[in-house]
This record gives sequence, C-alpha cells and structure tokens, in this order.
Amino acid sequence: MNAQQLIAFLNALTFGDLSALASKLEHARSACSALGHGEIAEVIGEAAAALKGGDVKTYRRKLETAVARLGHAKKA
Repeated sequence: MNAQQLIAFLNALTFGDLSALASKLEHARSACSALGHGEIAEVIGEAAAALKGGDVKTYRRKLETAVARLGHAKKA
C-alpha cells in the first residue's frame, strides 16, 4: 500500500463496528510502519486507542493528523 492508497484508506474509516475499525487501523498502522513513517504509525495507534476508549473526537482528530502528515510525506 503506497501513501496515496493509505490516505484513501484512512479517509474511509468513518463507519463500521468497533472491531472492524480497530482491525483496519492496525492494518493502516502496519502499512505506515512498512513505508518508514513510524511517527505517523504512532498517531494511528493513538487514534485506535481513542476509539477503543470511546473518544470519537480524538479519534477523528488523530486520523486527520495522520492523513495530513501522509500527504506532506508523499510530496517530499
């Protein structure tokens, strides 16, 4: 999965059951790590933790942060 695909994948994580979202977040985190974006993978991990804790506002904010950082990394 390249950065562009990862951005689209993360942008699509808005609805679904919690276990499916958690699984997709873990997949995205692993893909980010494989691309060498460890910091962004940590942000995705924080999003997963927020979702698990029921903090939807932080979950969305962390996903938006990850997408923005991937966009910047893609341009570099």
